Amino acid sequence: MKNKLFLFYCLLFSGVSQYTIAQLSYAPAGTKDTAFWQEYHEAYRVGKNPDANEIRSIAVDHGSNVWVATAGGIYMKKPGTSAWASMISGNDNGPAYVVTTNEQAVWAGTWNGVYVYKSNILKKIPGTAGPVSALCAAKKGLYAFGPKGVWIFDRGRFLKKDYPIARSIRDAVAAANNSIWIASDVGLYHIVQEQVQHLTDSSRLLSAYVKGLAFDDKHRLWAGGLGGVSIIRDNKKTHALQPSNGMPSIYVNCVEKSPDGSMWVGTDAGIVRYAPNGSHTLRFSRRWLLDDKVTDIAFDKEGNAWVATPKGVSAIKKRKMTLAQKQDFFYDITMKRHVREPWIVGPARLKDPEDVNKWQPEDDDNDGEFTASYLAMESFRYAVTGSKDARDKAKKAFDFLKLLQTITGTDGFFARTIVPAGWGNNVHDPNRKYTERELAEELVKEPRFKPVETRWHKSKDGKWLWKGDTSSDEWCGHMMGYYFYYELVADDKEKQIIREHVARLVDHLISNNFNMTDIDGTHTRWSVWSPDKLNRDPEWMPDRHQNSMELLTFLKLAYYMTGSARYQDHYLRLIREENYLENMAKIPEQNPAFFIYFDVILQAYLYPVLIGCEKDRALLAFYEKHMDNWMEKRKGDKSPLINFLYCYTRNIKVELTSSVEFLKDTPLDLVNWRFDHSKREDVRMVHEPVLDDLQVNELPPASIRTAVRWDKNPWSAINGHPDIEREPVFWLLPYWIGRYLKMIE
Repeated sequence: MKNKLFLFYCLLFSGVSQYTIAQLSYAPAGTKDTAFWQEYHEAYRVGKNPDANEIRSIAVDHGSNVWVATAGGIYMKKPGTSAWASMISGNDNGPAYVVTTNEQAVWAGTWNGVYVYKSNILKKIPGTAGPVSALCAAKKGLYAFGPKGVWIFDRGRFLKKDYPIARSIRDAVAAANNSIWIASDVGLYHIVQEQVQHLTDSSRLLSAYVKGLAFDDKHRLWAGGLGGVSIIRDNKKTHALQPSNGMPSIYVNCVEKSPDGSMWVGTDAGIVRYAPNGSHTLRFSRRWLLDDKVTDIAFDKEGNAWVATPKGVSAIKKRKMTLAQKQDFFYDITMKRHVREPWIVGPARLKDPEDVNKWQPEDDDNDGEFTASYLAMESFRYAVTGSKDARDKAKKAFDFLKLLQTITGTDGFFARTIVPAGWGNNVHDPNRKYTERELAEELVKEPRFKPVETRWHKSKDGKWLWKGDTSSDEWCGHMMGYYFYYELVADDKEKQIIREHVARLVDHLISNNFNMTDIDGTHTRWSVWSPDKLNRDPEWMPDRHQNSMELLTFLKLAYYMTGSARYQDHYLRLIREENYLENMAKIPEQNPAFFIYFDVILQAYLYPVLIGCEKDRALLAFYEKHMDNWMEKRKGDKSPLINFLYCYTRNIKVELTSSVEFLKDTPLDLVNWRFDHSKREDVRMVHEPVLDDLQVNELPPASIRTAVRWDKNPWSAINGHPDIEREPVFWLLPYWIGRYLKMIE
């Protein structure tokens, strides 16, 4: 009989695309946790007046003071402070256009001429006619440019130069041979030994509208403007940087070389940095910039970037960190802002996204799933470190998940979450009534819709409100958490508690035809696994394959923990009589109309349980091959959670590079800032891998995604709202799995 079953499973799975583990990127050894540069953002608003925050130019002097030219004048900020001082007062104050440094002095071009700051004294230098819109420090002296002329400061005074150039000067830079390059609205000028050359044709420039200039380490001129960046050597365009090679916008405003040799290009859609090795990275959105329009860039002696925008100054700073230090940072934030009574781990609501220290606890539909992920994280932390702290906190998380069941007073139904009774209606999805018309509208949109009017119920002791209508994803998260807690942490006494709890939950499903039944006597909206629904109700066809896998996992875990044959009997009956294994086999063939990314993460939760608990040789081979094929499709997601759960389950080491890159690239800022990739010109908008979602054709790295929730589509084009700070368990869990596997040393 077993041989026949094995043949059946093999034939069943032969329709799934063949795949071998060798196609993955192997990591025969772990990676040593060495220090890397961790970037972070600091925002500086110059003043309350919008003119003061409209930054046109920025410079850092030898004393690390930051200078800005704004629509409201010249301002300076001293190091270690956030306050800005207005440097010009009285009738002389007005619009300013440019600041630059030269030896021990700071120069500023304003509406009425040029000012110099030297030896702590600011004074106006006569000899120019304002406005002065560009300054250029050269060996011969300081050049000043404006609509009314060109001047050079030499031997203590300005001398006017009679160059035949345009009046729309946007930038100027000195070359190593003492020549001067000038950007204008009508092309690029090159002054060599007082002779003027004018470059305008497309063989030399992408367009004649040039706004920013800088030289790279190879002495090539980068000329940025409308269309992108033209890279020029010997008066010829040798390369062009456009959306096809990383430019997020054709509107380029400035270019600056960083101390490490990277070229920073400021555009209307953020900053793109081109490294000497040819790679490029993007920084945009409020996580990194006060405004995506970047007007100027300057660097301090530590290599930090000071960025001018129309809404203030953004400092993109960096510091050395190891992954272990980053773990400490994220763990501290978790404990400070993301654990609420009785031990629920979830997001924090922010009154002001710019001040994360002012926060309130927040309920979420997926508090159970999030806390189960935290339970798994603490379980791996304990397995790696033997820490009593990790063990104690894992138990607290399990006790909360168990409380979600006992608080309902039912035979096995469990709540989504709980909040103190004093919160009242200050919760998500408060209790409500549906009119007949509203109900009709909902049912037409979705015939499966369940009108739950009383979601929140008071506990018998009156201390808590618990939320019903629990979903299938909560089940998956819970079971994953229980499995790792059982395997990695629990002693014999605790294992008995876990197995009794899991059995109680699964018994509830068995007693209710494999559906989760709420206290109203009907199944919840999403927790449906009955073959009568999945196999025989066409409205449940979208969930047939995924939910079949889920129910097999729940039954298998209950059998693994308890040894009770009733769970195995139901498990095998569903396979033999209801085709649940065949349903699961068709997950890769799912109709694109039904695919959601959420299911990918639920599958990642389930595979370790199924494969870890299955002892039948044929079924185990089926599940292993199913996961291998799944992983082939998922390696492009570059998710450390998916990668490390796969490595744990299949006992191999693969995809380490992408996992570590994600862990390093994840920003320290966990505010759920909005990211809108649709404004970028270097990517295309597509409808894949999820047909019913607007996505980008290139996976955004962690640094330019909204705060990560693994169940959210990482390819989404538009996502995020800065009213919450995400709990960093999304990072901590894969980190500790990587440590457990010794893939992170």
